[in-house]
Amino acid sequence: MSEVTSQAGPGIVAVARDRENVLVGDEIVRHKLSSRVIHWTVALFFTVCLFTGLPIWSPIFGWMAALFGGLTVCRWLHAWSGVGFAFASIWMTLHWLGDMRMTDEDKKFSMIEYLKFSQHSEDNDVGKYNGGQKLFFWTVLPAMLLVLLTGIPLWWPQEFSWRLRQFCVPLHDIGFIFWFVAIVAHVYLGTAAEPGTFRSMVRGTVTRAWARLHHGRWYRDVTGERR
Repeated sequence: MSEVTSQAGPGIVAVARDRENVLVGDEIVRHKLSSRVIHWTVALFFTVCLFTGLPIWSPIFGWMAALFGGLTVCRWLHAWSGVGFAFASIWMTLHWLGDMRMTDEDKKFSMIEYLKFSQHSEDNDVGKYNGGQKLFFWTVLPAMLLVLLTGIPLWWPQEFSWRLRQFCVPLHDIGFIFWFVAIVAHVYLGTAAEPGTFRSMVRGTVTRAWARLHHGRWYRDVTGERR
């Protein structure tokens, strides 16, 4: 975890440019500017991949191709945005590696109980990221590699055998479906399920009340409060 201090001078938006885990008044800096830029870079490349890939995937979504100038444009834009998505995902993995190490407490995490909000009690023992967030983080790299490596033979069909391309098609589809479901769940959990979470990826901050409720151990580490 980054250095934990209490700040009273500069405004919290200024502090959030280059520091995390800092208490300023009634708010805590959760994500500094570089963290937010990385997150939204990954999100941007994924969105372009999604909306350029759907018209390639099925004629049902053919109307989307017109948004990008036609199916031909979608094909090369989908491929290059996939490369951008891969590099951004690696960048994100390296950036958050230190915060995402699984602990014994994280291994007890239950997604079913989490979605029922039974673990959302005050003064809990959850660190800066809960077990579900860490599990999602550790699936990003292998899932990205799946869609990247299976997409390369489809990008350059002349360079690879027909048999290999046929093998890659369903695997690429499986990777796409995983990403689509995972991102929908990620957006839901970051907005409607936990109001105040989205703000941490826009402004970089959360309220003390939010931190105390959802990430009690992290809140205590930052504020120095006892249980």
